[in-house]
Parts: sequence; C-alpha cells; structure tokens
Amino acid sequence: MALLQVALDFMILERALKAAKEALEGGADLLEAGTPLIKSAGMKAVRKLAEFGKPVVADLKTMDVGRVEVEMAAKSGAKIITVLALADDETIVDSVEAAEKYGARVMVDLINHPDPVQRAKEVEGLGTHYLCVHVGVDQQMHGRNPLDTLRNVVSSVNIPVAAAGGLNVETVPEVVRLGAEIVIVGGAIIKAPDIKEATKNIKSAMEGVNVEIGDLYRKYRGEEIKKAFMLVSTPNLSDAMHRKNAIGNLLKLSGGKMVGRAFTVRTMDGDWAKPVEAIEKASPGDVIVVESLPGYAAVWGELATWSAKVKGISGIVIFGAVRDADEIKKIDIPVYARRIVPNAGEPKGFGEMQIALDIDGVKINPGDWIVGDESGIVVIPKERAVEVANRALDVMEHENRVREEIKRGSTLSVVMELEDWEVNR
Repeated sequence: MALLQVALDFMILERALKAAKEALEGGADLLEAGTPLIKSAGMKAVRKLAEFGKPVVADLKTMDVGRVEVEMAAKSGAKIITVLALADDETIVDSVEAAEKYGARVMVDLINHPDPVQRAKEVEGLGTHYLCVHVGVDQQMHGRNPLDTLRNVVSSVNIPVAAAGGLNVETVPEVVRLGAEIVIVGGAIIKAPDIKEATKNIKSAMEGVNVEIGDLYRKYRGEEIKKAFMLVSTPNLSDAMHRKNAIGNLLKLSGGKMVGRAFTVRTMDGDWAKPVEAIEKASPGDVIVVESLPGYAAVWGELATWSAKVKGISGIVIFGAVRDADEIKKIDIPVYARRIVPNAGEPKGFGEMQIALDIDGVKINPGDWIVGDESGIVVIPKERAVEVANRALDVMEHENRVREEIKRGSTLSVVMELEDWEVNR
C-alpha cells in the first residue's frame, strides 16, 4: 500500500509542528520538513519533527556537498533526504554513502530535469534508494501535474518512486494506480482548515474510497478559470500578483461578484454613444470597461444598465461618471464608477472600442479578465489567467488555515510570529 507523506512547507516551525500533529492523527505515514521550513528553521525543524516518532523526510534538494548536507540531516533524525537529479553523479554517490552510514536513505528529486526518464535510470545505477517525480509549485500554477512523467518513470526503474506536485483527493487515486509508492501532499492538507480531516480524506482516496472533492482541492485550467475567479477575492488576486493590477477608488453601485472578459471603450467625457453601442458588440459574460475621464457628465445610466443585464453582460466599470444611481441599485448587475452625477452628455459617437486602456498605471487590454468585489477590481492579463487563478487560490487556502488557527484561540501576530520576523530586531 502506498504511503502518505505530508509536506510541511511552512516558514514558522510552531505552525509546522501543530500541523504535523494533526496530520499524524489523520493517518500520515511520513512527515516532510519542507524546503521553506528547513531554510527558515534549519535542522531544528528536523529534530523537532523526529520527536513525533514517525519517519522524517528532510527536503534539502541538495545540489552540492552532498556528504555534508546528508550527514547533517541524518544526524538530526531524518530517515530520507532529498538530492536533486540535476546534481553531479559524484554528489549523488557521496550522498548515498553518507545516508547509508547513518541508517538513512536518499530520494533523488527529478524536478526540472530535461530528461527525467533517462536520469531516473542513471541515478538508480548510482545506488539511490528512491526517486521523486515532482512538479514544482510555480509549474503547478500553470496547470501542470506529474502524472505523465510518473507513468514513464515507474515503468523504467526498479526502485520505489514518489510523486509530488499539487496532488489532492482528486488526483491521488490515479497516482497510486500508476505505481507511486509514496504520495507527497502539501497544500491540500496543510492549508485546509481541518488538517486531520483533510489527511483522512487523502488517505481514503489513496485506498480507493470515494470522498467529497471540495473546490479548494483542485488546480484550475483554462475552461474553469471563471469558476476559480469566482472563488477568490480581489485582495487574494492582488496578493497573488504582488500587489499589481488592482484598482480602487471606485463606487460599487449594485450587484454582487463580477467576473468576465474585458470589452473596452474609450470615449469623451459625457459622450455616451460608444458605451451604449458596446452592449450590442460585447458577448454575454463580458465586462464592459469604459474610460471617460474626468467624469463631469455621465456616460452610463439606468437604461444602459437594463440593456446590459438583458444582454447577459457580467458587469460594467466606468472610469468616469454614471447617473440614475438610485435605479441602478435596484438592478442585479455589478456596476462600478468613479463618480455619480445627475447630468448626462450627448451621444456624439466619438471614441473607440476594443482598444488598450491605461487606468492609474494599470493596462487593460480587450479579453483580459476583470474581477470585482467590494474591495475594488483587479485586472488579470489573459495570458496569465491560469497562473494567477491558481496562485490566488493558493493565497486563499493559506488565509483559510491562518483564520482557523486564530479561531482556535490564537492571534494574527502570534500565528505569524511577527516579532521574530520584524526587520532590524
């Protein structure tokens, strides 16, 4: 039966230890001192995890000085230490010899190797004890998974193979079926509000028992992007994009969450012809984005809002002025604006549709994703939609876990150990 390894990719040791305890209660077989944890807390993390009495994996991802690093981890209590397949053969051989001297084992991680199957055969010949087919976090954000490579590696070697890379209750059954003897799961467990329950669900899925799959246990791909964006907030998206492409200073007049592709319009202040014509040109599900600054006269009102709703438009963003605010509030469609004024201009017909806009330094191109909620809007370039959606889900899952720790009696500053991380202390 395949073993479950829980990757404790925390930066704060106390949080990792609490999560480890819950994961073991849920049935985890191995505890992994994740690379971020080791870089933050060093070998202390390995020693503390070893106190639980379960095998500890030190995810060092060693690239050089294998003997020194493997000995250090093994002496601290690690039973398995990871070395990169990209390392020299000499490094891998030294690592294997050092591990065996202290009763530990080496797992060679194939992450980012250009020819994982060939390298797997080579490192098997060097005496390595385990292989790991691994798709990194940044690659996961683009929708990649380890399944195809796993199939080819398992069929090419005779040593146990582990699999890692965004695995969850949906994908672990297939990973086990393809022959992985160690299933490595991180985010789907350690970001869950209830780590014990999440671990039990993963174990059940590995054993062939059907469990309910929640939205947060998946990575989203092209056809599911809108669903992913509906799950996350604009603050989540802002964090995922390193505080870029967010636009505030907007009045939200009506409607709920807004998600859709941008249909862009630029017009003169008060000239409402092109914004209204855009309703006909846009496709159902689009978000109409209008630039009409400075906004002394309205380019949008109640009748345009009703037209957009009937057409199936997902929302309207006016970087300028709207009117009929009282009536718009009664219509169930998201409408954002910079200003509200009673007076309208004239439909003169100047302006352009489906052109690039630049609002407060944020570029908005036709087809970009626009997500809006009570905090404002965020613009996601269409070519980055899959990546940003998955990164935002990652941010949300992390916040869900922190929220649960606070609800259990902690505080934000304690959970994040802010005093230890403050600059110049």
